Amino acid sequence: MRVVVYPHSMELGGSQLNAVQLAAAVRDRGHEVLVLSEPGELVPLVAELGLEHVEIPLRRKRPDRRVVSEVNRLVRTRGIDVVHGYEWPPAFEALYGTGIRRAAAPIATVMSMSVVPFFPRSIPLIVGTEQIRREAVAAGHHRVTLLEPPVDTDGDHPGVPADGFRAAHGLTGAPLIVAVSRLVADLKLPGLLAACDAMAQLGEGTQLAIVGDGPARAEITERAEQANARAGRRAVVLTGQLADPRPAYAAADITIGMGGSALRALSFGKPLVVLGLDGFSELLTRESLPQFLTSGWWGFGGDGVPSLTASLRRLVESPRLRAELGEFGRELVVGRFSLRRAAELQEQEYEIAARTSGTALLDVVRSTGGLASYKVRRKLARLRGRAAVDDANAAATKPTRA
Repeated sequence: MRVVVYPHSMELGGSQLNAVQLAAAVRDRGHEVLVLSEPGELVPLVAELGLEHVEIPLRRKRPDRRVVSEVNRLVRTRGIDVVHGYEWPPAFEALYGTGIRRAAAPIATVMSMSVVPFFPRSIPLIVGTEQIRREAVAAGHHRVTLLEPPVDTDGDHPGVPADGFRAAHGLTGAPLIVAVSRLVADLKLPGLLAACDAMAQLGEGTQLAIVGDGPARAEITERAEQANARAGRRAVVLTGQLADPRPAYAAADITIGMGGSALRALSFGKPLVVLGLDGFSELLTRESLPQFLTSGWWGFGGDGVPSLTASLRRLVESPRLRAELGEFGRELVVGRFSLRRAAELQEQEYEIAARTSGTALLDVVRSTGGLASYKVRRKLARLRGRAAVDDANAAATKPTRA
């Protein structure tokens, strides 16, 4: 098959990293795969993996007529069989670019916290959690497949050298907690702020390294400085964004995070405290695992700093527990979340999509109308100063228990 993979952005991390890695893994299974994307930090990885890259403008509407035209051009001139859009804007552009008569098959992946209500229901949909799969089926989507966020367990493993990460950032030899994350306001910020507050209460010289960048950096920096002042030491360190964060994971004794970053930490054999919204944090153990397999690698609700501090202190004080949970996490991702396993499932979904009949016209009309309404509401929210930083998929639904 000939496949176009279209990530929604090219920032480091997120579903876009999954998209690029899976594109290469599917290519290695004997298919022709090219990546359609804006310029960004992940473009060098596309080249490193030997994938063809077709660039689209960084500054564009979502969806954008120019991208739709480019998708249509690729379908016509390259004999494309499947166009795979990640998150809702690329999904719409894949839908419009392939046309109602379906010169190629559109397919979409949503690894965000929810599926927008105006998402096209007639194109095959891949989601990252069982809870979201159930919700999408209940909403009327025709085909919904669960593909949990994959991890490159061959590239991300306990033997990766730390490459002087501690020395480069002035970190000591004390227990090190690492968070690798985009610094954004809507989802990641509450947990990172709670982690800064927790560090002011942890002793033993423990340090927290926050690896990443984004629009919420100033707020996190302020909270880190407050924590350092209360602790009377350099307890929280912001390293900025790293093109290759693997040395940070490798140097960690303990990791905190949510989503794909949490799973990636497990691949390095590190114990993990999962963060979330409204005060949520939970140490990953065999007992707590089922809730994450159902609802995804985050959570909702808790008492915030006290629980997070207790989990971190428990790990700091027990090297044995750290080793046990690190081994458990590594076994989990190798057995369930490996990139190879995900590529097999992705290939199957491409084959099914390519055999599926054309897109339902009424569904296209419904989705387009819903999209137009969303754009109007978002414009009004911006005028009132209430627009969210991330797009509509970031409006998380409350997790359910397994």
